[in-house]
Amino acid sequence: MGRIVVGVDGSESSVKALHWAVRQAQLTGDTVEAVNSWEYPATSWASMMPGLPEDFDPQALATVSLTETLEEALGAEGAAAVSKVVVIGNPAQALLDRAEGANLLVVGARGYSGFKATLLGSVSLHVTQHASCPVTVVRN
Repeated sequence: MGRIVVGVDGSESSVKALHWAVRQAQLTGDTVEAVNSWEYPATSWASMMPGLPEDFDPQALATVSLTETLEEALGAEGAAAVSKVVVIGNPAQALLDRAEGANLLVVGARGYSGFKATLLGSVSLHVTQHASCPVTVVRN
């Protein structure tokens, strides 16, 4: 039994990738690992933002977001069967790191990024070029 890694950022494209990964895992007997990553804003942008509250916890927020996305997409039972991984860092690099040793990496064609007008999103383009395992890009 192997592992299928899927990028889930809450976008419609990533939810379609999640559904595809779960169906593939049912066929192959692999487990599914849903990955979400987050980053602090760049320093130049952060200087324009008001101070963050002391109790601000982006890791916890990203974890809640991933859990809610999985439960909405798969139901409580389906979501419970998926491993959840939330990491700090660049989304493409986080997926590449988590996909080390995986049987498959699955991503949507476009997620929540500034490149929505491109044919493939920046993350999907990057992982297809650099992944150490096969990659499936689920298109709309």
